[in-house]
Amino acid sequence: MLLAGTASLAGLLTALRPASAAPQGSAAATRWPVATGYRAEGYHARNLQAMGEALAQASGGAFSLEVRADNSLVPMAGIPAAVAGGQPPLGEAIMTGLSRRWPVCGADAVPFLTRSLDDAQRLWRAQRPVVEAALAPAGLGVLLAVPWPGQGLYTRQAVTSPEDLRGLRIRTYNPTTVRIAELLGATPVDVPMAGIGQALAEGRIDALITSAVTGVEQQVWRWLTHFQDLNAWMPKNLVMVNAAALKALPAPHREALLRVATDAEARGWAACRQAGQDALATLQANRMSLDATPPPLARQLQRLGERFSREWVREVGPQANAIFIPYYTQS
Repeated sequence: MLLAGTASLAGLLTALRPASAAPQGSAAATRWPVATGYRAEGYHARNLQAMGEALAQASGGAFSLEVRADNSLVPMAGIPAAVAGGQPPLGEAIMTGLSRRWPVCGADAVPFLTRSLDDAQRLWRAQRPVVEAALAPAGLGVLLAVPWPGQGLYTRQAVTSPEDLRGLRIRTYNPTTVRIAELLGATPVDVPMAGIGQALAEGRIDALITSAVTGVEQQVWRWLTHFQDLNAWMPKNLVMVNAAALKALPAPHREALLRVATDAEARGWAACRQAGQDALATLQANRMSLDATPPPLARQLQRLGERFSREWVREVGPQANAIFIPYYTQS
């Protein structure tokens, strides 16, 4: 999500955007549509747009992309199946949304597994070959993945220990967040995203777990005063390609696409980092206290992460260990 007025993030994407490509002068020029369910103004879609411009430049205008944002080409939930069928050949979807069919894509949603963007990158290095192997039988290839900023804790009062969370009414929105609240001794209160402001104004919730970006969008400083940047989980968007279409490309086009995808992944992770920093600055500018996580709470969250990880391994099986063993052992 791109925050209005976040000049530094906009500058990052502008600076990294390649020069405009030469016009397509040949009737044989290839133009691939790219389906995404996210806003054209967001850093994910803008990153894809920059990737398309880089591809057009590298191919002299012979191969380019047309990013179709806002569910305008295929509804979000249908994008993986559409790409598998080749219509369109490229698409982006949030990886956790694929976990029902491909459980290994659910590693992003294991709470407290990653505690920083560096952790999330390490997880993706371990996760990528397993995801590639899982998607290959469906005719899907993996081009790149870019994260969203991590989840943090908003409260009315400073939290100095796990005991401070006991009895608080924490906003929840799925079974995992309900379990987190219960394991922390808090009371879960189901509130949809659109209802956060009203629930806070009415005093129905005392705290919530969501990203700094969402906190800015909801202007939570009107009711809450403290934020801990837990990076409780960092979901990623996955850009998939139809494997047959990729193989059918002329070798120079295929190589160019893979090269600009690598660059786009690096650019997207940098944009995520900047979006998170911009959001934190906005929270602070609105007099929210940005608190470090106290060591006792950090230890408890680590234990919860280990517990959720073990449960996910039991649910998914050997493929989960194929992700977690390298994740925990690589430096």
